[in-house]
Amino acid sequence: MPELPEVETVRRGLTPVLAGARLSRVRINRPDLRFPFPEGFAERLEGATVERIDRRAKYLLLPLSTGETWITHLGMTGRFTLDGTQLGEFEEAAPIAGKHEHFSGCAVRDGAATRIGYADARRFGFMGLIPTAQVEAHPWFSGLGPEPLGNGFSGAHLAEAFAGKTQNIKVSLLDQRIVAGLGNIYVCEALYRARISPLVAAGSVSKARLETLASVVRDVLNDAIAAGGSTLKDFANAEGGQGYFQHRFDVYGREGEPCRGEGCTGTVARIVQGGRSTFYCPTCQKR
Repeated sequence: MPELPEVETVRRGLTPVLAGARLSRVRINRPDLRFPFPEGFAERLEGATVERIDRRAKYLLLPLSTGETWITHLGMTGRFTLDGTQLGEFEEAAPIAGKHEHFSGCAVRDGAATRIGYADARRFGFMGLIPTAQVEAHPWFSGLGPEPLGNGFSGAHLAEAFAGKTQNIKVSLLDQRIVAGLGNIYVCEALYRARISPLVAAGSVSKARLETLASVVRDVLNDAIAAGGSTLKDFANAEGGQGYFQHRFDVYGREGEPCRGEGCTGTVARIVQGGRSTFYCPTCQKR
């Protein structure tokens, strides 16, 4: 599943072409992805101008001149193409056209036309159209916590959300009601950088350490975005190149390897929490 940095990388790749562009020749090649396309989806996009491209958690939001917002979730294998350049390739290579391309259209901006495609081999992604004024109240968004890169995310917020919580901090950070968009990879990396054990109860961590953790979460995400995301399943960024943050993973995927902490003689371990793999250094990240 693409995480926040990968989705943000796709957003930044789409923005120069789609922001301010008028949509034309929109075509839907099947009735559904994970969910059915909205009724009259192509017709409602035709002629609309994309005002900008936003991101909320792992969703892309494109407010339109029609008063609706086009929502896209990439699922596991969704990727956009712009004139053949793939944005967000998370699994095996997919053809630009053919059975896996489920959406296509044309974006016209400053007299230049760009072909847009959306391919999704496994069809776990989905698209929707929501009245822009109702987006925040929609079930997809109403229960989400603050953005980890936004002003609403802080140690004070975590302290309030974790108060009295006996669940371990790793699983708690994956709760989208507490913080939106954080995924397994970057939670592992942030806990390591903050030297917090993934096994400790969330409510037992001091506010001072949570302030450090909040700052580290932002740093980890910004580092990954700057590097273009993580190439775990052939992810391709907006320029068609790959992201390289995975080469800087301190713990994720490094089970049995030496800890990279200065002076640490520990070994990276892997455990399962909440059905997800957790990688950490038991020496650096003591309970």
